[in-house]
Amino acid sequence: MTDDNQNGRQPADESGASEEETPGSAFPQGEGPIQAEGPDVETSLSDADLSFLSGQSSADELAAERLADLQRVTAEYANYRKRTEANRDSDRERAVGDVVKVLLPVLDDLDRAAKHGDLEEGGPFTAIASKLRSAVERVGLKPFATAGEEFDPQIHEAIFQQPTDDVTAPTVADVVESGYYLGSTLLRAAKVVVAVPNG
Repeated sequence: MTDDNQNGRQPADESGASEEETPGSAFPQGEGPIQAEGPDVETSLSDADLSFLSGQSSADELAAERLADLQRVTAEYANYRKRTEANRDSDRERAVGDVVKVLLPVLDDLDRAAKHGDLEEGGPFTAIASKLRSAVERVGLKPFATAGEEFDPQIHEAIFQQPTDDVTAPTVADVVESGYYLGSTLLRAAKVVVAVPNG
């Protein structure tokens, strides 16, 4: 056995070239040389790649589910913000109402003083009364109830009924204490004398 055979080399033909080095050497039937673009090029698809390509509809469904989740979270956050703002407004009105209720007896005294002519224009207490009423109106306090308007049991508290021939329906004859709204909330019903039809 020669050294060439021991080293695994093929014997050279008469032209001096081995079978591996001969240009145009034969390939298995029906196959030609494979042209590779680089040493690391992968020429087959893995199971994961085939699974991804065959499951494209599943990927679309997953994307649709994620979009629905995002839309639901966005809607929940919007509702949370609305509830928070509404609760903040309610808490503010409640806090202001607690403070204003302490001032209602003072406002009642000012109304009585005005009825008795004690708050004449230019008098010493007229400016103070005006400032106090302006201050409470700025925080949303609004008085209501006047003589002659129709009696409404939802906002009027009848402390006395006066039969008369001058009305055909219950009517406010006199306001003993004004009612007050704080914003849209009824803070206190008005105490009134009610004129009712006679008979």
